[in-house]
Amino acid sequence: MGKGTAMKEMPARERKRGSGAQYVYDVLREEILDLALAPGSAIDENQLAERLAVSRTPIREALVRLAGEGLVTQLPNRSTVVANIDFLNLHTFFDALTLMYRVTTRLAGEHRSETDLAAIRAKQEDFARAVGKQDALAMIATNRNFHAAIAEAGRNPYFTSLFSRLLDEGQRILRIYYSSFNDQLPDRYVVEHEHLIAAIASRDIDACDQLATAHADQIVRQIQNMIDRGSCRGIPL
Repeated sequence: MGKGTAMKEMPARERKRGSGAQYVYDVLREEILDLALAPGSAIDENQLAERLAVSRTPIREALVRLAGEGLVTQLPNRSTVVANIDFLNLHTFFDALTLMYRVTTRLAGEHRSETDLAAIRAKQEDFARAVGKQDALAMIATNRNFHAAIAEAGRNPYFTSLFSRLLDEGQRILRIYYSSFNDQLPDRYVVEHEHLIAAIASRDIDACDQLATAHADQIVRQIQNMIDRGSCRGIPL
């Protein structure tokens, strides 16, 4: 886990796979989620431009996008740092996250269309593939997209926006959680997702609420247990 605060060198072939703001965003997002860029570490735009062989314009565009996801913090002096993880107040984050799991899944069960179901199922297929490959970073991204698709089906843009922000901010916590597994990453979430889809498809609002609550509660409980065991020691708050 402790990979230091300095930006790691990317192989030449990695630098050539894309260009512009999307490329910079992909590289930084992966390094932040994988904790190669530690919470609180500074992002040097000049160093980054040299390392990725891009100008500072796409770097700034990528940083704005990452700031919107809560992964970096842009300071008044125009410098940028990797956002800290506030372990001391995680209970407030978990309360909000659990509530959003429940309300968005309930609303999806009430308002979903066949098009929404197709989108949710497509995201679930992406997630299942990531689990099959035991790719933690892909699991984090596809899990986020799965629950965001459920929120979209609920037809409340305010809830969708809030839930998306919470999902974005929770990505590094999930990465720390997945790193605690020595062998296989958990595949039970694939099954739980399937149950959520079935409840949404059948418009069973009570089941949507119950399944979403159970899904959120067990994830929160396990992460809290991991933190209590000291598995996050050495990661800046």
